Amino acid sequence: MATKPLKIGISARIDHPQPGQAGLRSKTLQYLEQSVAHWAMSRDVLVFMVPTVATGGGIVRSNIRLSDYADALDGLILQGGSDMSPHSYGEEPLQPEWAGDPVRDAYEMELLHEFIEVRKPVLGICRGAQLINVALGGTLYQDLPTQKPGPVQHLSDAYDRHHHAVQFVEDGLLARLYPDVDPATLHVVSVHHQAVRTLGRDLAVDAVCPDDGVIEALRGTGRNFLLGLQWHPEFHHPSNPALLDCTPILDEFLRNVRKRRW
Repeated sequence: MATKPLKIGISARIDHPQPGQAGLRSKTLQYLEQSVAHWAMSRDVLVFMVPTVATGGGIVRSNIRLSDYADALDGLILQGGSDMSPHSYGEEPLQPEWAGDPVRDAYEMELLHEFIEVRKPVLGICRGAQLINVALGGTLYQDLPTQKPGPVQHLSDAYDRHHHAVQFVEDGLLARLYPDVDPATLHVVSVHHQAVRTLGRDLAVDAVCPDDGVIEALRGTGRNFLLGLQWHPEFHHPSNPALLDCTPILDEFLRNVRKRRW
């Protein structure tokens, strides 16, 4: 009998209505960035975007809750996107443009806690890693260039073509997944100006930027598989020798998903 494919949820990006606009720009849009969906689907899994279930949508709602998605799906990927709101970790925005999206913060933190509650694996990408940290009581640098200036540029107009070196922590998960990797290939796509400042509870650092110490990966220390990557594995094509091959990370996530399912 063929094994049923795994069902992986991906949190939604949110575009909020824009004042004075018509058509779609006057509506709340929830969507997936294609690369992250296709990266997960490269291992023959079914991908489902998990929408918000907030009230006030102008329609008659059912009794569906985010907990129902955690029960129905096998694992969760928190995708990248807009800044987190400093209000989500008890700070005021230092600049108006760093105010982030508190609506998305609340939705994704609830979603994360529902998956943790049922002990299903979670993988966070970029903003997703930051959200894991904040949801577990940590804080962020609102802006690396002004709060932690250093020799490395973590955000560039080159976007998904911009990368920098990363270093795995000894005896960490990533070090175990890449025991024989050439250090020269440990480059990751970097698209962020915010980053983990203080670690949340039950989290450990798994990788850093060797030139400035910025945390580039974190993992949960509890029973549930919980991994956050500050970089974008979905932008790492395996044929590019300049970038870390991130398929072992996806395989490890899915291995834990299968273990939890069976």
